Amino acid sequence: MEEFKKDYSHLSALYINTTLKKSPRQSHTDGLMGLSKSIMDANGVSTEIIRLVDHNVAPGVYPDMTKHGVESDEWPELFNKIAAADILVIGTPIWLGEKSSECTKLIERLYAHSSEKNDKDQYFYYGKVGGALITGNEDGVKHCAMSILYALQHIGYTIPPQADAGWIGAIGPGPSYCDEESGGPENDFTNRNTTFMTWNLMHMAALLKDNGGIPAHGNQKSAWENGESMDFPNPEYR
Repeated sequence: MEEFKKDYSHLSALYINTTLKKSPRQSHTDGLMGLSKSIMDANGVSTEIIRLVDHNVAPGVYPDMTKHGVESDEWPELFNKIAAADILVIGTPIWLGEKSSECTKLIERLYAHSSEKNDKDQYFYYGKVGGALITGNEDGVKHCAMSILYALQHIGYTIPPQADAGWIGAIGPGPSYCDEESGGPENDFTNRNTTFMTWNLMHMAALLKDNGGIPAHGNQKSAWENGESMDFPNPEYR
């Protein structure tokens, strides 16, 4: 196969691990995220992994919860990193078949900025790319990925093909992803999907960034409010 050559060094990716374990405790989700991160690192992408639980991020659906009765909130500083990243990968463990409470909080805080605009007067997250990584010892990988990826696309992220991967051990007590003899790091299905996801995130982010993002036609709220039809077929309802 001919060697693939493309420069991804102009891209940045932020991995947010929504484990319930504070650093430096071992996080199995962190282990899987590190696999994806290593592929991006090898291709020049600027990467960082953050554990949300390490930061004092308040629950809520406003950009700064200190303006809504909360004493302190580190979200505005964390959001600056999210805003600067071309790629956002959300990782979560599975608890009772669902994404973690930290993951739900993250999505709620992302949603707080969904009405803001980018420099093309589109919703803020247009032109950014999202993916999901899931770990656990019970069923729920696809359910959690569906929930995360739906939320990301709803607020404006672009989701490329095969934008999720995960690993689960045997249902019930037993070794988790990073534990010895878990089989996680050697699992071909997980490794293949993680690799495909990572490359698809890089490909899509580069396509968008190199071509000015999503075209700014038919998706600007201000244009709609100014009465532009955008080819809507029933102008009497405008």
